[in-house]
Amino acid sequence: MAGKGSNSMQLRYYNERVVLDAVRRSGQASKAEIARYAHLTPPAVAGIVDALVDGGYLVENGKRFGGKGQPSAMYRLANDGAFSIGVHVGRRALDAILTDFAGETVVFETYDYDHPDPLRVRRLGDEAIGRFRDRLSKEERKRLIGLGISAPYFIGGWDAELGFPSEVQMEWRTFDLRAYFANKHDLPVMIENDASAAAIAELVQGTGKKHSDFLHISLSTFVGAGLVLDGTLQTGPNGNTAAFGPFPVTHSRLNSVPKPSGKFDVLLHRASIFTLVHHLRFNGFEITRVRDLDPMPASAQALVREWQDDCADALAQALIGGIAVVDIEAVIIDGLLPKPLLMDTVERVKQCFAAMMPAGLVPPVISAGGLGARGSALGASLMPIYTMFGPDTGVLMKKGLDKKPLMIGSEYNRRA
Repeated sequence: MAGKGSNSMQLRYYNERVVLDAVRRSGQASKAEIARYAHLTPPAVAGIVDALVDGGYLVENGKRFGGKGQPSAMYRLANDGAFSIGVHVGRRALDAILTDFAGETVVFETYDYDHPDPLRVRRLGDEAIGRFRDRLSKEERKRLIGLGISAPYFIGGWDAELGFPSEVQMEWRTFDLRAYFANKHDLPVMIENDASAAAIAELVQGTGKKHSDFLHISLSTFVGAGLVLDGTLQTGPNGNTAAFGPFPVTHSRLNSVPKPSGKFDVLLHRASIFTLVHHLRFNGFEITRVRDLDPMPASAQALVREWQDDCADALAQALIGGIAVVDIEAVIIDGLLPKPLLMDTVERVKQCFAAMMPAGLVPPVISAGGLGARGSALGASLMPIYTMFGPDTGVLMKKGLDKKPLMIGSEYNRRA
């Protein structure tokens, strides 16, 4: 996991990013620890750390006693070193978050809706961004570095599954999320799909800090995933790497899922929160949001277990197919499920995976994430921070802002 810096003066800015990454990953670190992580000489690290302290990005965080020689000064990220706003446009809710330089949440807001029509998205987003800016002092507003947006691919699509009005789909074909918020708020805007944004949050603030190669599965309205290799989010030429929703799996055993005409079904129809909610409703249990299952109603338990077993079986198939192509250390599963339900579902996935695991593959560690429903919004807010201050300027946004477009907003029309 160690970074690879250089003592060359031409790479000073890059080395500053490596130093910041060392501190971010460890929470706090001494100059000697940073030097070992970054493969830099102690004098080079001392100069960089002092400059970052003077610039307001690091602060001294006490001293460590007990070792040989003088006590070691410890350094952590300065919370007010920078600020960033994240907006997650979901199919059933909009989340907005203001994040500081250390990745801590300053304020979080969420708003439910029946469907994400662009007019409502603009209004809710504008109002949240305005409140967040007002919350910052004059000096803090100078350190507001950008806005990150996460949204599902084809957000106006899948109207048959979700019952969206047809006009919503048509409105998304002409609405450009990035252009609107960039023009309205005079901030650099970065955009990514919701599953990749959740993987970003896991990489920077979650369990992913322990791994350099992992797959992050998002059990959201529709299942999705993000792939991190060598500490970098992989998006691919079409921004579609690890799009697990269309992964072919066997047919569902649930009585609520229509049998497809083809030989296979797709993971989206078996491992999505939409499928769980529909299964409950189909069998007489009325539910609006998956959070209604915390605490678990006794009358829903058997139906939820049916979905869990079906979901785990399908996920295990998809994961085995995935690791047969890409060797990874870990699989982290998170999303909208209440924590107890998530933990139980992950255990079922692990059991199914172990039962199916063929010879010749090395099994990854499978665990539950800890960010939950806020993951995509948090990842959106972290994009500007990590892009500006991360050790690789291409990390998280490899395709850049002006290259191949994402299938969000008006781009949907060009790809549909």
